[in-house]
Amino acid sequence: MEFIRMQSLVTLISHIFFIGLSFWGLQSLRIEHLFKKNKVQQVRFLYMIIAIVLGFTLSQFFLDFLTHSQNLIYFIK
Repeated sequence: MEFIRMQSLVTLISHIFFIGLSFWGLQSLRIEHLFKKNKVQQVRFLYMIIAIVLGFTLSQFFLDFLTHSQNLIYFIK
């Protein structure tokens, strides 16, 4: 039971961290010129969706890599 709680906490923290990191990284892109003028809310929404998708994907990769590297010890035995 304690393992499940710890794993859930690590997963949530990882997702939030990578979503924030993705949002921070996306802010360096200047893609506003691709959108219509005066559509600020739509651009922000798109940034948020892209950050969530990218952050979740990076987080899943990180967590899967961590899990597989921990399971690698069973392959060696």
